[in-house]
Amino acid sequence: MPFRRTGRRVFLAPALCLALAAAITACSSSSSSSSSSSAPASSSAPATTAPAATGTGTPTAASSSSGPAATVAAIKTNWEEFFSSSTPNSKRVQLLQNGGTFANAVKEFSSSPLASAVSAKVTSVTVTSPTQATVKYDLTAGGQTVASNTTGVAVLQDGVWKVGDASFCGLLKQGSAFLNIPLPAACK
Repeated sequence: MPFRRTGRRVFLAPALCLALAAAITACSSSSSSSSSSSAPASSSAPATTAPAATGTGTPTAASSSSGPAATVAAIKTNWEEFFSSSTPNSKRVQLLQNGGTFANAVKEFSSSPLASAVSAKVTSVTVTSPTQATVKYDLTAGGQTVASNTTGVAVLQDGVWKVGDASFCGLLKQGSAFLNIPLPAACK
């Protein structure tokens, strides 16, 4: 029997990765605007301080004294850190819009074997308003790209650029059967 269980894991892992990729693609923003690697020079969006260190410390916060490049850097840093398997759950909650509402879901998501092998690499950020940005990113699982050029939304909340809760809810809705995570009431 141990051989059969190992065999199932070998086939189950790629299937779960594909399900997560489909879920993230499905929860992407419906915005069709093109993305760029930096915010437009005329953007009036609040800017941010220097990028935060990955895995520890406080999320990268907004500051009116920095420029658009700092805003893009903060969004990229915080987005990638949220999806990093090395980020503690308490930090993930800080990096998610309305994170306190989703603390249990974040904990359950991060304890999933599938989530432990997933990471995101932001390819571009377009600041669309002073409090929102479109994020394009690639999703990898176990070192392999499972979704390219996926779209999500980052929001400025409490002075910090965060992964939009709509993006997180979309992920949970689409992957709930595979992730075996109950859908939080805030996502319904």
